Amino acid sequence: MTACECRPNVIVFFTDQQRWDTAGVHGNPLDLTPNFDRMAGEGTFVANSFTCQPLCLPARASLQTGRFPTSVGCWNNSHALPLSERTIAHHFNDAGYATGYIGKWHLAQGGIGSVPAERRGGYGYWLASNVIELTSHPYDTVVYDNENQPIKLPGYRVDALTDAAIRFIDTRQRDPFMLFLSFLEPHQQNDIDSFPAPTGYAERYAGRWLPPDLAALGGTSEQHLPGYLGSIKRLDEALGRLREALESLDLWENTILLYTSDHGCHFKTRNSEYKRSCHESSIRVPTLLRGGPFEGGGRIDGLVSLVDLPPTLLDAAGLPGVPTMEGRSILPLVRGEAPDWEDEVLVQTSESTSGADYGRAIRTNRWKYGVIVPGPEPEAPGADEYTEAYLYDLTTDPYELDNLVGRDSLRDVADMLEDRLLEHIARVENATPRIVPASLGGRAV
Repeated sequence: MTACECRPNVIVFFTDQQRWDTAGVHGNPLDLTPNFDRMAGEGTFVANSFTCQPLCLPARASLQTGRFPTSVGCWNNSHALPLSERTIAHHFNDAGYATGYIGKWHLAQGGIGSVPAERRGGYGYWLASNVIELTSHPYDTVVYDNENQPIKLPGYRVDALTDAAIRFIDTRQRDPFMLFLSFLEPHQQNDIDSFPAPTGYAERYAGRWLPPDLAALGGTSEQHLPGYLGSIKRLDEALGRLREALESLDLWENTILLYTSDHGCHFKTRNSEYKRSCHESSIRVPTLLRGGPFEGGGRIDGLVSLVDLPPTLLDAAGLPGVPTMEGRSILPLVRGEAPDWEDEVLVQTSESTSGADYGRAIRTNRWKYGVIVPGPEPEAPGADEYTEAYLYDLTTDPYELDNLVGRDSLRDVADMLEDRLLEHIARVENATPRIVPASLGGRAV
């Protein structure tokens, strides 16, 4: 019996800035994600999955460590992953796995391309760029290898990285591996503020279905959504190719795959850019797990945070838990053994481009309650004082178009949510900030 027959392989298929409602299983009518939808049906579909911070570097730090951005020290895009932090790669290395990272890293300090070995989070095989949107373009993919040499990969960027992942898998058929495959798409190409899809793909989605928030608020969706959706279509095709490669190598049945994203995209409807907002469009992401204990898991509706996914992967692979991780394995939830699962998630935003999004929020099954810093953005992971900014009833208003904050009739609800939010902040940040109640005249949008 080979090692891989005893221990499952693990692959993380990680997209960048993908909204949850781009998936067919979430009701999208455009047939963008048939492979994702199929795997969600075969495995475990995490219907309510949320980032813990809607910003690239903090979210990535949390997915590597199972800890909140403020705990790791990566509370904005300027704070790199500390050398002292142990990532999921370290834990899989300890268990004898071959680990590999391909694609966008965005966790190192300084430099846009090559990453020193000590800044790679413990990953053994390396074919990545620290900020890949600045070292590549859609048909010009440049990443860096273990010797920090630039490597130019052929094809559309999604395909180039997927081909590299398949080559990695092909050379590691006998021993267990953990591969983190990190795409830039559907994130914008920063230097041209565009969402470049493969040739001919954006045209398929121009003038078609709009999510209700974009239909109501507009933003840049008319300009950017076709390319965004076209790149998601290609990501799903890449997911299908990866599956076919694993099946052809007889590895599919012994591979756990996690598909998720770091945050969503609101197309400049909530602030002056695409994220850094605690609205659903920024924080809710498509997530599934398949293989091993996740096969036949069905749909789970419990609220799951990005920090829950690292301990889940370790648990599913039979590795010991890590006490410093702040997330919870969702395996008990999958097995129906978590009747006391806490159905609420904390979201932190500690960086703002518009001066109105540095804050905290709590998301429950029904409510979204958020607070922001009323004055200048503090140069710290948290603030001493916040002001109530929004309250949404997600049962009747899932796309958050009617802000109820400051209504006297909902004061009891707001007070309850304030208490819950402060409990989360105290637990995670060891802080007790003051929250100033909102008035109707001062409501945020």
